[in-house]
Amino acid sequence: MKRSLVVALAGTALVLSGCGGSSSGGGNSSTASSSSGGSGSSSAGSGSSTAAAAPTSVSTDKPQRDANADLVIWADATAAPVVQKLADKFAAKNGIKVAVQIANDVRGQYETAFKAGQAPDVIVGAHDWLGELVANGAVAPLQVPASVESGFTKNAVAATKFNNQTYAVPYGVENLALVRNTALAPTAPKTMDDLIKAGTACVSSKKCTNILSNQVGKQGNAYNAYPFLSAFGGGIFGTKANGDYDPNNLIVDSPNTLKGAALLAQLGKQKVLSTNIDDTNADNLFATGKTPFEITGPWSLPAFQKAGVKYAVDPLPTVAGGGQMVPFLGVQMFYVSAKAKNATIAQQFVTNYVTTKDAQVQLFQVGKRPPALTAAYDEVAKTDPDVAAWNTAGKNGKLMPNIPAMNSVWGPLGQAEADVVSGKAQPDARFKKAATEISAAIKSGK
Repeated sequence: MKRSLVVALAGTALVLSGCGGSSSGGGNSSTASSSSGGSGSSSAGSGSSTAAAAPTSVSTDKPQRDANADLVIWADATAAPVVQKLADKFAAKNGIKVAVQIANDVRGQYETAFKAGQAPDVIVGAHDWLGELVANGAVAPLQVPASVESGFTKNAVAATKFNNQTYAVPYGVENLALVRNTALAPTAPKTMDDLIKAGTACVSSKKCTNILSNQVGKQGNAYNAYPFLSAFGGGIFGTKANGDYDPNNLIVDSPNTLKGAALLAQLGKQKVLSTNIDDTNADNLFATGKTPFEITGPWSLPAFQKAGVKYAVDPLPTVAGGGQMVPFLGVQMFYVSAKAKNATIAQQFVTNYVTTKDAQVQLFQVGKRPPALTAAYDEVAKTDPDVAAWNTAGKNGKLMPNIPAMNSVWGPLGQAEADVVSGKAQPDARFKKAATEISAAIKSGK
C-alpha cells in the first residue's frame, strides 16, 4: 500500500551546541551542492510514496511524536534540513511516512519524552551523550557490519562504542582550531606568544578591538578551556590501562592541569581571554574583522564565508613552558531509541542508509564537519581545503569522554575557568575547589 510522506519541520528554533549546547561541552551545531543521498541496502516496506503532505508545525519547545509516522527523527534546527532530505529519499524508497522534527534541546527533550513513552525513533547528536543514554537504557545497540564499520575513521568508530558495544552511527568529526583572518594576520602564529604579539599589534593600530576571540562567558566554557589545560598534559580524567577514561581518576586538580589554570589566569590579565566573549558574540567579532583570531570549530565557517572574510584554519599554538594545545575530538552521530516504535525501520535507516557515502557527503553540510566516513571525507576534501585543515588541527586530539561522569564536569569546570579568567579567584585554589565539586557530583550521581 502506498503511504504519503510527511516531513514536519518547525520554522524557527534555537540551535544546539554541537558536541554540545546546553547539554554538552561541545561547540555550536551550526550550519554550514552536494550529491544525492544514497539508498539503503534493504527495504523497510513496499511501494513508493506519493507527493509529500504539507509540513506540519512542530513546537521546538515541546516536540511531540507524530503518532501517524512510521519513523520519527529528532534533530536540532541546523541538522534538520539535511536530515529531511535523507529521510525524504529513504521514505520514497520504502513507501513509509517519516516525520523529521526540530527540538531546541534534543538531549533534554528526548530524556523527558523517553520517560513518558513518547520518544522519537532516532535522534541526532553528540557522542558525549552516549554514556548517560546507555546508563538510562535509552538507546538501542546497533549491529553494524564489520565491512561497513571499517569504512569509518578509527576515532569515529571509537566514539560510537560504550563497553565495547556499538550504539550509534557517526557522520561528522569536529575539533577546535585557530581560525585566522589572513588580511589582519598574514602569518600563522606557532606559539601563544606569537598570537598575542600579532593580536596586540592589530589592537594598537586600531584595526581590531580584541586580541583573540574564544568563548568563555560568565559561566565559562570547559570545552574551549580544555586545550589550555592539555598543553601542559592536564585535563579532566585519567585513563585506565585499556585507554578508557576513568571516572575515579579525576585530574582537574593535578599539577599539570593547574599549570593550565595559571595560563588561563595570565591570559585573562593580559585581556587575551575575556568573560565578555561567549557564544552570542564570539563569531561576530571575527566575522566583522574586530579580531584577527578565533578559537572555534568548523560550525563557525558558514558565518565567516557569508561575511566574506578571507581566513585560514591553523593548528592551535604551543604555549611557553608546555607544548601544543590539543583539542577534544567530538563526533556527531545518529542514535536509535530503545523504545523505537518501528525498531527495524529505524535501524535500517541508521545502519544501512546513513552509512552510505552520498548520505555522509550531504551531512557534511551540517556545520562543515569533516565526514566520519573515509570515502566521503576523500570526496569533500577534493574541493574544500578546510576539511584537511581541520583534520590537521585535530591530529593529536583526544576523544571527549563519553562516560556518564562527564555530566558532572561541565558546570563546575566552566565556572572555575570563568572565575580565574576574570580574576575573581586564584587558579590553584579555584581548580582544586572545582575538583571537589565535580567529585561530589559524580558520587551523588548528578
